[in-house]
Amino acid sequence: MKLDFEYGNGLMSAELPDSTDVFIPGTTVADPPCLPQDWDSLYNATLESIRHPLGMPPLRELAGPGKSVVFVIPDIVKGGTQATSHRKVSIRACLDELYAAGVEKKDILLLISNGLHPRATVPEMKKILGEELFNEFYYSGQLTSHDSEDYEHMVDLGLTCAGDPVLMNKYVYDCDIPILIGHTQGNPYGGYSGGYKHCATGITHWRSIASHHVPTVMHRADFVPVSGHSLMRTKFDQIGMHMEEKMGHPFFCCDAVLDTYSRQIAIFSGYAKVMQPASWEVANKRTYVPYAKEKYDIMVFGMPIDFHYGNGMGTNPIQMMQALSAQVIRHKRVMKENCVIICSSFCNGYFHDERWPYLRELYNMFQHDYMQILPDMNRYGEYFATNEEYIRKYRFCNAFHPFHGFSMMSCGHIAEMNTSAIYIVGAQEPGIARGMGLKTRATFEEALADATRKFTGPNPKILALPQTFKLGAVHLCMADDDLSNV
Repeated sequence: MKLDFEYGNGLMSAELPDSTDVFIPGTTVADPPCLPQDWDSLYNATLESIRHPLGMPPLRELAGPGKSVVFVIPDIVKGGTQATSHRKVSIRACLDELYAAGVEKKDILLLISNGLHPRATVPEMKKILGEELFNEFYYSGQLTSHDSEDYEHMVDLGLTCAGDPVLMNKYVYDCDIPILIGHTQGNPYGGYSGGYKHCATGITHWRSIASHHVPTVMHRADFVPVSGHSLMRTKFDQIGMHMEEKMGHPFFCCDAVLDTYSRQIAIFSGYAKVMQPASWEVANKRTYVPYAKEKYDIMVFGMPIDFHYGNGMGTNPIQMMQALSAQVIRHKRVMKENCVIICSSFCNGYFHDERWPYLRELYNMFQHDYMQILPDMNRYGEYFATNEEYIRKYRFCNAFHPFHGFSMMSCGHIAEMNTSAIYIVGAQEPGIARGMGLKTRATFEEALADATRKFTGPNPKILALPQTFKLGAVHLCMADDDLSNV
């Protein structure tokens, strides 16, 4: 069969055996039905959730004259930017409830929870919020992005019960009503975005993130395949609950379970400790997909230049490794122990130095000084994370924080841990891929021929994922897997 896979800004064709299984999220196995997608229906469904929250009083009861409010809003990486996205609808619904209870507009702040991701640009803010909300809050100075290196607006909350440091955005800490607008959407880091993951990564500091986005956590046996019971997820919850304990009150969460196209399947509001498991119960039906009848020898997909974290992700080698590993984390349940990945990528040496100003240096360091595997680089985490020039670029130039590269490297090694070989197809600068321990071939057919000769035998079971970076991902499972406790 002929299939097209993502490659650069276009596609690359592959001729694969007719026995290949092709999986496209939302199509091969249908998502649960989403809510009606007109504004009024979504607004009313969101309002119903806000007025009947799980585990805490309704927003209108919490609010009142003189109360201060901070909305904590996910950045552009996930959640959709359509006119009826969860962010746009839920913020408006919450605002209407707050105003009705007597909260004044001047006491409200909208905060983009970018964590170590780039602080949002003005065009990104407009995409995230829409013109109406943007105009309502930006020009009055009530819309900003989290800055984890602005120590005047951070607060040190000490250590969790596990000894992990918690530093938190002070705007959120000081306000009367912190509102987390989240997405219960499949994520290789701990199962789902939203819930306590949102605050534990979005409004904190690299030292907090270094307690979980590191090899000692990500290379444990409980991290692959993806699960809501990993140590990483436990740490998210502990950090979020520690924030609540120190604030003296819980976050008010409003999370939407999203489908393949970031449309709302269901909406859950309330206390994260209660709301999170309830939202997962619904999200599991969409995200953990029982599918495979036998395990696969080879996983085939393509990598565009621009996805998830932005332009250049599919070409610079550190981000390439993270993207490869994310597919392993999601789909390990259906892959054999000695599986092979075949992936198309431009791999042309484009690092997007403005967005990731430190990754070229990281890659070059990895080629020297006894760096045999990616975790060998981890000892440089604090050196990079405290580099003043890179920090200034994070704060003022919309770059990733320098520690983000180390969380990517911790993830990036997972592909090597769980595969026999990884082939990059169509690399324009193949030495870059080879410098990460990857094999290179000109075509899918050449890579497949080499893999069958050296690793899998002549009749491999193949899984093809032709739109894996274009659509909201799932976590593939065996058809007979027990998914009662994922």
